[in-house]
Amino acid sequence: MLTMVIGLVLFLGLHLLPANVSMRDDLRRRFGETAYKIGFSVVSLIGLALIVYGYGKLQGMPSKNPTIWVPPVWTKHLLWTLMLPALILLVAANIPSRIRDAVGHPMLIATKIWAAGHLLANGSLAAIVLFGSFLAWAVFDL
Repeated sequence: MLTMVIGLVLFLGLHLLPANVSMRDDLRRRFGETAYKIGFSVVSLIGLALIVYGYGKLQGMPSKNPTIWVPPVWTKHLLWTLMLPALILLVAANIPSRIRDAVGHPMLIATKIWAAGHLLANGSLAAIVLFGSFLAWAVFDL
């Protein structure tokens, strides 16, 4: 669990940095735009790798990843249904489109849909921590 939490702190903590404009601008001035972007990318990838590794390591380990609640079967179907608009919004965030113009922050809304759907369909402690963290970050950042 600790590996995943460290990854979440790195990844989501780093993604809160742009919200602090003065700190972000200070880092860009100090290290330069290119170094800032490279550093941001490297730390993001490290955080993401720790999240994936830590979450994967906890699967099938009920002693370290207890089931908090058993979701009804229909939540899995709801999750699959929610993934279509989440993926459309994720793509729309990265290409010029009417969806991106109309929605404003399609990637954050896609993250909210993705996290909320996975929270409904998974009841393990690791899933609640992982998807709950992403949902909280997306709500805060939007």
